[in-house]
Amino acid sequence: MSITVLKSAKKALRTSMGNKLRDLTQSDLQSQSEAIVAKVVALPAFKRSKTVSCYLSMPTGEVQTTALVSNILADNGKKLFVPSLASKDGHMDFVRLYDDDDLRALPAGLWGIPEPPAEWSSGKRQSVSDVSCEDLDLIILPGVAFDSSLSRLGHGKGYYDRFISSYVNNAAKRPRPLLVALSLQQQLLEAGQVPMTDHDWKLDMIITPKDIITQEDLVIV
Repeated sequence: MSITVLKSAKKALRTSMGNKLRDLTQSDLQSQSEAIVAKVVALPAFKRSKTVSCYLSMPTGEVQTTALVSNILADNGKKLFVPSLASKDGHMDFVRLYDDDDLRALPAGLWGIPEPPAEWSSGKRQSVSDVSCEDLDLIILPGVAFDSSLSRLGHGKGYYDRFISSYVNNAAKRPRPLLVALSLQQQLLEAGQVPMTDHDWKLDMIITPKDIITQEDLVIV
């Protein structure tokens, strides 16, 4: 399949999934999100992780992560890093979120997503790219659509794929973090339904309200 055809297929899927998600009620979104967060915090891989990245959710159309973010911040054994699009070159970084007060003070940015400022407590906010920062153990990703072969469709900007590639391929030779996506039931498609290019990263796990999908099998929980 040519790049042009792939891009067209991705665009069409984003449109159709967006239409589907617009019909999702707030109560359904909240109940699905609560079920997914409960699965995440029970994961052995999550419990082991010391340095975690989790996205700050949009108000609608994706799994809500406010409860999960608060859970991570309350764990003294974990450090939380969240996406930041403050860079002028269009690249995404992950920066430290320190506590609930820090979270509540974040201004709304693109798509209504809270955006962490570069400064915190009269100093520079820590970045996962800093030499002094521990390796990321886990990245919790959003997406527009997913399929059971662990493919992910993002919003088309390539932020996550570029970040992961640069993170693991830089001079520091950082180890690859575990990639875990959170998916509403409506966002999960059958294997092969999400178009993928060579630059798109496959996931290690997808968590829905009903399923935990890994590279080994589909576990009905």
